[in-house]
Amino acid sequence: MAAVVRRGWVAPGPEVTAFEHELAARLGTEGAAAVSSGSAALELALRALDVGAGDEVIIPTYVCDALYHAVCRTGATPVLADADPTTCSLSAADARARLTARTRCVIVPHAFGLAADVPSFLALGVPVIEDCAQTLGARLDGRPVGSFGTLAVCSFYATKLLTTGEGGAVAGPAALLERVRDARDYDQHDDLAPRFNAKLSDLAAALGRSQLARFDAFVARRRAVAARYRERLRGAPCVLPPDAGPRHVYHRFVVEVERPPDVVQASLAARGVAARRPVYRPAHRALGLSGFPEADRLWARTLSLPCYPTLTDGEIDTVAAALRESLA
Repeated sequence: MAAVVRRGWVAPGPEVTAFEHELAARLGTEGAAAVSSGSAALELALRALDVGAGDEVIIPTYVCDALYHAVCRTGATPVLADADPTTCSLSAADARARLTARTRCVIVPHAFGLAADVPSFLALGVPVIEDCAQTLGARLDGRPVGSFGTLAVCSFYATKLLTTGEGGAVAGPAALLERVRDARDYDQHDDLAPRFNAKLSDLAAALGRSQLARFDAFVARRRAVAARYRERLRGAPCVLPPDAGPRHVYHRFVVEVERPPDVVQASLAARGVAARRPVYRPAHRALGLSGFPEADRLWARTLSLPCYPTLTDGEIDTVAAALRESLA
């Protein structure tokens, strides 16, 4: 990053190009286009697939609101589907039940660091956008997440597995990425088709490249944190996330509790531990809809414990002890 500042070239340039190549190699895709945020990546991926007015896009209700907003900004209709009880991602069975002749694609997030069963969504017969915002580095059937779908999107926000401060990317085949890049940069085009200013700076890309160079160590430490939580919480009255080997990179360590999460959260806070629901609120609740029992159950029973590479073993033990006390 200091070298970028010394060069005096902080706008998109050689660092962005190098970051895109390194990211594509990590994801196992033909290429990648770096953009200004994960939200921008979602919208640009949808537009690259010609999603627009009259189309429907299936998304999970148990997810952050960015997916809903991205679909709406294209003019398409978001169709909510229930959560999968094992992965906490989208339910393939419920997504299939919501397919119509207007379904243009489905967005499949790999929730909380655990790779979803992408082949079950590919079987739906519509394009699949993999949302890898929380699961970069996970592998499914020996392949990296992001390499299965028509396109993949990443987020590099401050709390993600790696950060560029704020940023994102779309990954996939060159022909679709050309459409992403065309829409990403508003200036120096012969026509005046609507475009965006969704570029990533060289300064941000330099930070991303330095993070990628250390990324394997980040993931290894997250897995070590999860393993210590499992050891310290063995026999506690809570359900721990699945021990899924290379499928899980533990962006979050999500536990299921029987007491109301708000009560447990307050008890943990009194003991100096910050925890939160892993999803603020399912989208269907904001819309006054019903018919999403698994999402409602997860929202009513799950908490995300502190989980990040710089968490010390002593801090893990403190969190585990506080959770045991809070559940007693």
